[in-house]
Amino acid sequence: MRLVFAGTPATALPSLRALIGSLRHEVAAVVTRPDAQSGRGRKVHPSPVAELAEESGIEVLRPAKAGDPEFLDRLRAIAPDCCPVVAYGALLPQPALDIPPRGWVNLHFSLLPAWRGAAPVQHAVLHGDEITGASTFRIVKELDAGPVFGVVTEPVKADDTSGVLLERLAESGAGLLLATLDGIEDGTLEARPQPGEGVSLAPKIDVEDARVAWTAPAMRVDRLVRACTPAPGPWTVFAGQRVKLGPVRLAPEAASLPPGEIAAGKNGVLVGTGTHPVELGEVQPQGKRLMGAAEWARGVRFAGGERFE
Repeated sequence: MRLVFAGTPATALPSLRALIGSLRHEVAAVVTRPDAQSGRGRKVHPSPVAELAEESGIEVLRPAKAGDPEFLDRLRAIAPDCCPVVAYGALLPQPALDIPPRGWVNLHFSLLPAWRGAAPVQHAVLHGDEITGASTFRIVKELDAGPVFGVVTEPVKADDTSGVLLERLAESGAGLLLATLDGIEDGTLEARPQPGEGVSLAPKIDVEDARVAWTAPAMRVDRLVRACTPAPGPWTVFAGQRVKLGPVRLAPEAASLPPGEIAAGKNGVLVGTGTHPVELGEVQPQGKRLMGAAEWARGVRFAGGERFE
């Protein structure tokens, strides 16, 4: 099939590479978000998808909005049979959805109808799911509600961050997306409506959501930190300044500390929660580099009784 691929971040790259390498399909163009500022110097850079497409000699479309008339005209001129989508990052209006005769096929990183929305992997980690996965479905007007072509499953490990889990899903999902497009072309794959029960929503997790509440149970603190790693980044406040946190470890339940209180010792740096303490991994004080918790504690020189706010 003749394809126009829509995607933006690095998460989409395994799928784009699989489609470029396919002998059955032609990636005629990619659609991605406009170039944006990133990095320390806040320089303007193309998206990872745009970079790969340009390296591969593929036309890149960067509409400010997917409903822009110029973009719609160009998409019609390219005349794709189908438009696969992986983490594009913008809504697709009906005029765009109507152009490819075989529709827009989205790779979504959850087992639909669970975790519809912008942050399915983060919510799977945050809520302690033991199994998650990826789904391919035909895009319709309602958010992530279209009929499903296929799924792959993936266990959620006890130490998975959302970043690590998403990397695995991006790889396995690429194979699912390619198989889905093969089946659509063959006429051997039929999309089936999602069930009405089991729907859950996964809205974007922002920076304020990523602040650790030390009065929460230890397991909740652990899940929040892993869910927000690497983005938007878990954090807390110490001595009036923000401190970024890396993944924590659950400490023995016999230990006891008031919520937020810090205890630095030979066996690590513990922080009290609403149940039993957690052990800090890496921390990054405001304006400083990422470091191990023990190194940070030596610099602070705790006298006892210090706490995260």
